[in-house]
Formats: sequence, C-alpha cells, structure tokens
Amino acid sequence: MGLSKRYHRPSAAVQKDKRWKWLRLQAKRRDGFKCVQCGASGDLEVDHVKPVRTHPELSFELTNLQTLCVRCHARKTRIEVGLDEIDPQRREWKDCVFELAKPKKEPRNA
Repeated sequence: MGLSKRYHRPSAAVQKDKRWKWLRLQAKRRDGFKCVQCGASGDLEVDHVKPVRTHPELSFELTNLQTLCVRCHARKTRIEVGLDEIDPQRREWKDCVFELAKPKKEPRNA
C-alpha cells in the first residue's frame, strides 16, 4: 500500500481533452518537428508559451504552443518556477558544453 504524492498540474486537464492530441500534432508540424529553441529533433514536447495556470483561456490556442525538446522544456519550467541557476558563469559554461555536444551537419556534395 504505497502512498504517492500527487501534484496538481493545471495542464493535466488539458492533456486529457480530446482536442489536445490533434493540437499537439499541429504545433509539431508547424515547428517542423524540431525544438524551436535549439533545433533538436528527438524527444519533443509541446509547451504552452503562456502557462495554463496563469492563462487557462489560451489552453487550446495553437499560437500559444511551441515545440521544445525535453532539455529546453525543463529549463523553461525551472525558470518559470524560480529554480534555474543564478550564476551567469555556470549558465555560460552549460550552454558552451551543449553547443559542443550538438551533432554537426555534414556538408552536402553537389
């Protein structure tokens, strides 16, 4: 008999709505199935630009949605709830490492 702590997420009701699956697909298509911040194409999530908790009227507006990779979505969420690192040098270092880890595009031979 386990007790699990349940967190109330205002977006949970949106994600259960029948419209959400279609809207998610529309957002991903519009954004080219890539993260709008870093360009990654794997492990994508659809994020509300203006959060559901503060703007519930925009829950099903395509213009309020953006495609983000898991990493960028987590960073955005941390910033929204005030948990992102404050040290700018650490942020600069992490961004530099992230850029080095991005796969390089091969030049096309014509």
